[in-house]
Amino acid sequence: MSISLKSPVFAGNPIKSKTPKSTDPFSHTSAFETLKTLLVGQTQIQEPSSLTFKILPFRKGRPLAGSTGDLVKKWHLGWFNLVDFRDVLEGSEVKLSEDLLVYLGYESEGEDANVVYWGIDVSEGESLVEKFGSQQLCFVQLTTLMVATDWADDTAMGQLAIAGHARALLEWHNTSRFCGSCGGKLIPIEAGRRKQCVNESCKKKIYPRIDPVVIMLVIDKENDRALFSKQTRFVPRMWTCLAGFLEPGESLEEAVRRETWEETGVEVDDVVYHSSQPWPVGSSSMPCQLMVGFFAYASSLEINVDKKELDDAEWKSREEVKRALTFAEYGKAQKTTAIKVDKICKGVEKGQNLAADFSVESGELASMVVPGPFAIAHHLISSWANQV
Repeated sequence: MSISLKSPVFAGNPIKSKTPKSTDPFSHTSAFETLKTLLVGQTQIQEPSSLTFKILPFRKGRPLAGSTGDLVKKWHLGWFNLVDFRDVLEGSEVKLSEDLLVYLGYESEGEDANVVYWGIDVSEGESLVEKFGSQQLCFVQLTTLMVATDWADDTAMGQLAIAGHARALLEWHNTSRFCGSCGGKLIPIEAGRRKQCVNESCKKKIYPRIDPVVIMLVIDKENDRALFSKQTRFVPRMWTCLAGFLEPGESLEEAVRRETWEETGVEVDDVVYHSSQPWPVGSSSMPCQLMVGFFAYASSLEINVDKKELDDAEWKSREEVKRALTFAEYGKAQKTTAIKVDKICKGVEKGQNLAADFSVESGELASMVVPGPFAIAHHLISSWANQV
């Protein structure tokens, strides 16, 4: 199974494709001033007729989501308008403030109708879980939504991209609390898109951090095979590409060669760029990563695995990889995870091991599986296997 996507998962954000001018009413500066006017000193909130605010709550890195009840991979993000969201917060531990909101983008719905989207972290609002639950809304892991998504559905992919952007920005706020230069407190500015040190002698601006990661399919051209690795944390039979972080003072191509050598002892000559993918589902210490994909052509073939980095590494033939791409295991994982989202939102199920989703009802199992279409590794692998 190989899927050709218009954009990689978490890319193609429909509300972030253009940056409006600062004078536009839906730009981050103008919209933020309007938001502050609505929030400060008023008991009643009435949004301008031409501008609507929508807010997406997050808790511990998980976006609020709901299920339509249609189990054909249908879910939706839990957006609230400003009035309804303030009502939900009434009596909770979270007080609605412009300092908590981050600007995500806008969408034009006509000449006189624009929607401005905001994200907010309500991790401190324990009582909100029950309130949202009564509306069959719950906080779901972004990786769970990623697997449950219909990857051919542009609307669902766009919602994933919005949620990914919001998570990366909010997690960056959580981990960037103090100035690295003077130790002063950092406060959000520019509608949460930047932070600034409060120390008058410093006033340093801090920008969201992106950690580049190289991911490479190492190819043995002479023998028509590719190098795959696996780790104990992977689902059973899962094999994938090598990957590693860029180090200071090296190019992306140098990082590909170094990581391949360090992890497998294989030397690489030519390195060819394939594609990239934002990856906002990393650890909280590195909430926003950019996966940069390459084909790397081996100049040596002997494997010497670094057991501290990998569980194993093997050369796999093109035919073996093609067979891994034809089994129905991705579809089964997609379907069962969509059911999981539906059950979680209805309060039926609190947890399930996604590793169990990679199985087929017939009992037939591929000798190996590779990451699904939500991962750049899948597209590197399928492009090589199918000679795209």
